[in-house]
Amino acid sequence: MEKKAHTLALTVSNKPDVLARVAGVLGGRGYNIETLCVDATIDPAYSKIILTTIQDKTTMTKIEKQLIKLIDVHKVTDLTKVESVSREMMLVRMKLTDKNKADIALIIDTFNGRVVTMNGDHCVLEITGEKEVIERALASLKPLGIDDMARTGIVALERQA
Repeated sequence: MEKKAHTLALTVSNKPDVLARVAGVLGGRGYNIETLCVDATIDPAYSKIILTTIQDKTTMTKIEKQLIKLIDVHKVTDLTKVESVSREMMLVRMKLTDKNKADIALIIDTFNGRVVTMNGDHCVLEITGEKEVIERALASLKPLGIDDMARTGIVALERQA
C-alpha cells in the first residue's frame, strides 16, 4: 500500500502527560512523528495537537482508533481527508556578506519572508507558508550559507463551509 503524509488534529485535555501518551501510541508501535505542534485552545482546559506522520491508509486507521481510545483524547481528525489550511514557519540565521546580501533580499521577496533581526554581519529571517514553500525557500538559502535554522512543524485547521 502507498504511504503518504497525514496531518492529524487532536483535541485533548490540557494536562500533564497527555502528549507523552499520544506520542507513545505512535512510537510504541514503531511509527515516526514527522512534525509536532501543541498549544492550548481558546478554552484553556483543552489543547490541540497537530502531528504529521507518513503511513498507509490501513495504518492510519489503526493509529486513529488507538488515539481515540486514550482517556484524554476527545477528538481525532485526519486533516488530509478534509479541506484544511496548513502552514509552517521557519527561522533562519545567516551570515551576511557582500556577495550574498542581494541574493538573500531576493529570496525574502520571492517567498514573502521578512528580516526579524539584523546586526552587523548576521540576520535572522522568517518565512511562513505551506511545507513545499518552506522546502523551496530552504533550498534557495542553503547555497548562501545558513548558520542555523528552526522550523515549527505544520499547524493546520479544518476549513468550514
